Amino acid sequence: MKSKELSVELRDRIVLRHRSGEEYQNISAALKVPKNTVASIILKWEKFGTTTLPRAGLLVKLSNQRRALVREVIKNPMVTLTELQSPSVEMGEPSRSTTISVALHKSRLHGSGQMEATPQ
Repeated sequence: MKSKELSVELRDRIVLRHRSGEEYQNISAALKVPKNTVASIILKWEKFGTTTLPRAGLLVKLSNQRRALVREVIKNPMVTLTELQSPSVEMGEPSRSTTISVALHKSRLHGSGQMEATPQ
């Protein structure tokens, strides 16, 4: 079972107590955090110099536009990728046709003539 992520404030308090010379067990008891979690936060801080690291993977490119694209394709299943691409170019956010195609595939829209969509 995966537990919840600790807040940045709590992680910073753990590091602050560690820097003041407090032991892992005392930090764990005072902040009600498991000792292994305290140890892993401190090790990560010593290795990277920060308690917040960027997440893995690329950022989603069409997070704001995906729903609009899906609506457009459901309304007009025979629309081409270049026609879908033009509104994003006008808004100043050009996207490749492959990016749009991938976004539609993730929304379970495949092929031009047989586009089946599940309502979201």
